[in-house]
Amino acid sequence: MYSYSENSPGVEPIGFREPARFSPFGPGRIERKWTGTCAPAQMKVDLDKLAEKRKRVLGEPLSEEEIAELVEKYRHSDCSRQINLGKGGVTHNTLEDIHNHWKRAEAVRIKCLGVPTLDMDSICFHLEEKTGGIIIYRNINILLLFRGRNYDPKSRPVIPLMLWKPYAPIYPKLVKNVAGGLTFEETKEMRNKGLNSPPLMKLTRNGVYVNVVDRVRTAFETEEVVSLDCTHVGTSDCKKIGVKLRDLVPCVPILFKDEQIVLWKGKKDQE
Repeated sequence: MYSYSENSPGVEPIGFREPARFSPFGPGRIERKWTGTCAPAQMKVDLDKLAEKRKRVLGEPLSEEEIAELVEKYRHSDCSRQINLGKGGVTHNTLEDIHNHWKRAEAVRIKCLGVPTLDMDSICFHLEEKTGGIIIYRNINILLLFRGRNYDPKSRPVIPLMLWKPYAPIYPKLVKNVAGGLTFEETKEMRNKGLNSPPLMKLTRNGVYVNVVDRVRTAFETEEVVSLDCTHVGTSDCKKIGVKLRDLVPCVPILFKDEQIVLWKGKKDQE
């Protein structure tokens, strides 16, 4: 699929903006059928065999001295072995970029920005699962991904490139006219309360949002409604932030207006 970390596996799309017969991998380049969101494997994958192969490539765990040496070599901002992760998160073509860096370097520095930084645990999980490497350093939005002691570039997996970014599917409406558990008047009152209250924090475009989830959870201990100032973030990113906060906090997004996100903590029985 296009992005492994920025999808909602439990939510099915209700429509597509382009026909599913147009695969972003190009005609005849892979034997898998494109469904509109992904190209699933035709045969069942042996997970035990994959785990054994990954363990063999990683080899013996690194000592503290070896980790410190690699961190000092690759953690600095002027490192030439760097990949930037934007709002797409861990995309399919990112895997090819990582393996290309691993041809000449033991580790690669990954700098994460934008919406994916709300859930850095998900980023780390998908990077390790899809590449077979291991995270040896994590500081705010900076990661170091080690390839493994026994990594051989000649036997690396062949990853077919996506030739273009597929159009995002159409998903069910995020904000309902009436929030669950409230009447229309109560929902309207909550929205006005959120718009008129001072924002909890201001988010910048392609910023680092690692502390947003904790800040919102803490605010909900005393407040019923919280608003976030998303000036210059963009409508698309606002919706993605709302979806992630809904699942991570959890909470209920009740309004996206005037570059603000209004969140309601929900009923106690829903929590």
